[in-house]
Amino acid sequence: MGTTDLAIDTRSLRKAFGSNVAVRGLTLAVARGEVFGFLGPNGAGKTTSIKMLLGLVKPTSGSATLLGLPISDRRARSRAGFLPEHFRFHDWLKATEFLTLHGQLYGMDNTRLARRVNELLELVGLASFRDAQLRTFSKGMLQRIGLAQALLNEPEIVFLDEPTSGLDPVGRRLVRDIIRQLRGAGTTVFLNSHLLSEVEITCDRVAFIKHGEVVRVSQVSTLVDGSTTVTIRARGFTPEVIGLLSNFGRDVRIEGENIMLSVDNESALPEINRALVERGIDVYAIVPQRLSLEDLFLQVVGTDGGL
Repeated sequence: MGTTDLAIDTRSLRKAFGSNVAVRGLTLAVARGEVFGFLGPNGAGKTTSIKMLLGLVKPTSGSATLLGLPISDRRARSRAGFLPEHFRFHDWLKATEFLTLHGQLYGMDNTRLARRVNELLELVGLASFRDAQLRTFSKGMLQRIGLAQALLNEPEIVFLDEPTSGLDPVGRRLVRDIIRQLRGAGTTVFLNSHLLSEVEITCDRVAFIKHGEVVRVSQVSTLVDGSTTVTIRARGFTPEVIGLLSNFGRDVRIEGENIMLSVDNESALPEINRALVERGIDVYAIVPQRLSLEDLFLQVVGTDGGL
């Protein structure tokens, strides 16, 4: 993939605040037009990474481009949208005034801006609140108006930091639908969310980040569909047999009276059964269970911190 095909390209991006290293060495490539999930425990450096990409925080070292331009280039930022996790909007403004202000900051002409304000209020389900002050909005409504401002300039890339925080199921579905529309229009979406079920439904690829470094990047379909946990209930296991199972999968472990392992394809199960029976093992059950993205998250980054 050439650099012109990349919306984000980072090389050993690092950020330290004094002796505290927030991002150790972020190396990441995100294609234009894909929906990319950015996952990791609290304190992993996700928000700091996003802020560096948007030019809000200056990297300590390393390099990065956004839409083919250095992240320090204002032209790149003018083509991006951003919904931060923690926002404080001017709550005395009406919804239309708030969006108009942000559109003016983008330098949008009045005709285009008026059209976009109306379109986006409809899109996020707030058209009937266009003349209401933001101080009267619920947390979910503020999340929706924040999403609208992130889309005002019809950006080529949108950074969404916990976009479904505070939203009910209807609101989460709305965000999913909007992300799908953006993908259909060729817009890149960079999504950080602790709701892994949403990520699993929405994203094309995900990166797992831990201690400020990417530890794994893969297609969501490959991560989930290709990973199966197998529980084997049998009698007569020996160290030799346990070693044998390592030839069929990975992460072989004993849990009580069962043996667990992970396989890439369920087609390995008949072979596992035959190999055990041939060695005189009494097999009572072989139970496969597909991994959820949450299960995989725990495998990859561990349990030493929440999302």
